[in-house]
Amino acid sequence: MSRIGLKPINIPTGVELKIDGNVVRVKGPKGELTQEIPAGIKVVQDGAVVKVERPNDDGHYRAMHGLTRSLIANMVEGVTKGFQKTLEINGVGYRATLQGKKLVLSIGYSHPVEFEAQPGIEIEVPAPNRIIVKGADKQKVGQMAAEIRDVRPPEPYKGKGIKYANETIRRKAGKAGKAGK
Repeated sequence: MSRIGLKPINIPTGVELKIDGNVVRVKGPKGELTQEIPAGIKVVQDGAVVKVERPNDDGHYRAMHGLTRSLIANMVEGVTKGFQKTLEINGVGYRATLQGKKLVLSIGYSHPVEFEAQPGIEIEVPAPNRIIVKGADKQKVGQMAAEIRDVRPPEPYKGKGIKYANETIRRKAGKAGKAGK
């Protein structure tokens, strides 16, 4: 049995969850999210508790059971608390600035790299070497943070580049000098 799929999801006050066939809509203080549910998986709401059920123990349904429950739980958490990813910029002269809703990165290229925030995503730059990506949709926040990191991923020799705040970079030793000279 799926341990994650069997856990009930508690709906906090101020959050509204609607089930329309195979579409689940969650509305809360931070926004509204919609998710399509795989065919065969049933979402049952009983007051302030939501449960996800599957028709049988077929491999496909077992896989979708836990996934569906996690997606709905992340939607509920997103519209109440929200999600955020923090990025750090390491390197001499590397910095980030915010011009309106546009993120401008100066990271060693001959031109500044610009990012426009997607709808529902908020970008903050509290310091020139720190970027915070916030939003209600966990997938969009992670995708936006990954796109920003991909502009200049951290390199293993000096550690220069853009990395997640909790990421550790495995450093490599540089070229060894000639012995005996």
